[in-house]
Amino acid sequence: MTGHHAWPHVFEPGSTDAPVLLLLHGTGGSESDLLPLAARLAPQAGVLSPRGPVQEHGSNRWFRRFGEGVFDVDDVIRRAGELAAFLAWAREAYGIGGREVIAVGFSNGANIGLAAAILHPEALDGVVAFSGMYPLEGHTVDADLSAADVALFNGDADPMAPPASVEQLAAVLESRGARLTRSMRPGGHGVHPSDITGAASWLADRSRRVSS
Repeated sequence: MTGHHAWPHVFEPGSTDAPVLLLLHGTGGSESDLLPLAARLAPQAGVLSPRGPVQEHGSNRWFRRFGEGVFDVDDVIRRAGELAAFLAWAREAYGIGGREVIAVGFSNGANIGLAAAILHPEALDGVVAFSGMYPLEGHTVDADLSAADVALFNGDADPMAPPASVEQLAAVLESRGARLTRSMRPGGHGVHPSDITGAASWLADRSRRVSS
């Protein structure tokens, strides 16, 4: 792989006393997809928004899959490592080393954000996962996640992120010590207005707690 700076990405510094949101788009998205969402979630925050490096029939993704909901877990693990390395590069390149970085991902982006937080807990301070599921089926997780803050926003009728997988995700996170907030709404795959409201207040509450 070429240098991590070769990943197409957007960086906006935001306010230096606010966190940086690592924006992780869904399948077929790009580095500009979630910028409007970030402005609604935390207008003061910095933004780091890379483009998924994997291609699936011309669509950008974060890792390979064998079929709908069937992930190539070895590739998930490899790509989570690449994302952590990109983040380490960006912290230095943009001088954001001391700031908190919180992944905000939708669908495939939520899943790679969760995988990176679970496998590389030093890389991220938190994750906001919209329509995410458990990305590491069959892989033993033994990391200490007691420093991780995770907020899950899911629909109870989401065929692409089934409730059983969300339950498994929550169980793994809590068993490893993560601070978990969950919101389950009626409906399917997507980012619902209530998810945005909930995530914005979670981020604001978290910032208050961290700074106090």
